[in-house]
Amino acid sequence: MEYPKIYKVEAISDRILRVIFTNQDVRDYDITPLLDKPMFAPLRQPVFFKSFNLEPGGYGIVWNDEVDISEYELWKNGTVPSPGLSNGM
Repeated sequence: MEYPKIYKVEAISDRILRVIFTNQDVRDYDITPLLDKPMFAPLRQPVFFKSFNLEPGGYGIVWNDEVDISEYELWKNGTVPSPGLSNGM
C-alpha cells in the first residue's frame, strides 16, 4: 500500500506536529514516545523541535542528518485531531 505524502506540517506545541497529507487527511503526531530513544533526544529542546524541514516530495520531515520522521510513521501513528481544535493552517 502506498501512503500519502506530506503536504504541510507545523508544530502546534513543543511535542505535537500537525500534518496535512496530499490526500487531505490531517493527523497530529506526538513525539513524546520517541524521546526515550537517544537519536530523538534533541527533540526535547523546543527550539530544535520547531526547526524541521519538509523533505522534497513530502517523504518525511528532517531536523538534521541524524533526526527525521517518515511520512509513513506520521500517517500511521498520528491521530485525527479532536473536533474544535484550531489547526491554524
